[in-house]
Amino acid sequence: MKLGKLGVWYFTDTKSSADAAVFAKQVEALGYSALWIPETVGRNPFVHAGWLLANTESLILATGIASIYHRDPGASMAAAKTLAEQSGDRFILGLGVSHQPMVEGVRGHNYGKPVSTMRAYLEQMAQAPYTAVASENPPPIVLAALGPKMLELSGTLADGAHPYFTTPDHTRTARGILGEDALLCVEQKVILETDADKARQLGRAASQTYAQLPNYRNNWKRLGFTDEEIDSSDRFIDEVFAWGDIGQIAERVQAHLDAGATHVCVQPINPNGVFGEPDMVLLEQLVGEVGEGSPVLRRDGLRCWKIGRAHV
Repeated sequence: MKLGKLGVWYFTDTKSSADAAVFAKQVEALGYSALWIPETVGRNPFVHAGWLLANTESLILATGIASIYHRDPGASMAAAKTLAEQSGDRFILGLGVSHQPMVEGVRGHNYGKPVSTMRAYLEQMAQAPYTAVASENPPPIVLAALGPKMLELSGTLADGAHPYFTTPDHTRTARGILGEDALLCVEQKVILETDADKARQLGRAASQTYAQLPNYRNNWKRLGFTDEEIDSSDRFIDEVFAWGDIGQIAERVQAHLDAGATHVCVQPINPNGVFGEPDMVLLEQLVGEVGEGSPVLRRDGLRCWKIGRAHV
């Protein structure tokens, strides 16, 4: 598997399956190495990933993330191994504990302690039987990790972490906890808009739902933001969103890479505020500005991926 330093994170549920396949082909053609898709209350992400993999040739598909409360450990492992074998090792399994309002309010499950629940889930996955033909290399597993304990678990029982809605400072801290060999695939929201008032307005609109979820709010507080800043300050928007011209956005992506990210998956916010319509102009310009230079990931033992950069 070759995972480059740039990917795209997007809510493809806003598109028909046919249009999502077109979008995946566009992402691939632009030179991004991976497309990350979430799981909420829409499509089954494994079924959808299979569709997108079948419609692309080299693009890696990753769940960002699949909730461990939506299926048992054996089902997740079977889905991941099936997709890896069918696609020629183009699948990354991103797992997370989701959020209490979703787990209890929508799914009707009891929301357990995040770290211990995830630990038990991963241990059960490792023991789950799988009798079908499988790829020689198991698909990598990354965890939705924000706090230090989940980050530590990401580096011991998984192949790395997939932090969401964070900053380069968080990336630097995460790398220190994970160690040098683990995958660190960071999501970054980006807005190609140079007008500060408009960019911040778009950022506030995009962050409203997340600000109500304790997992994100608690992490932002660990990063030094107060509740008041999270709810109303320009500083918060400027730190968690990358906005401006393409050069300024590229600088933020590079800041994550310099802080230790293996891979940065950008989530393009539509500059006209249209949810479900990615900013393709931004994506085209950014890959040209940052470039790819894919690192080569090779399996080493049972758990960690070693990272060796190809010459470019």
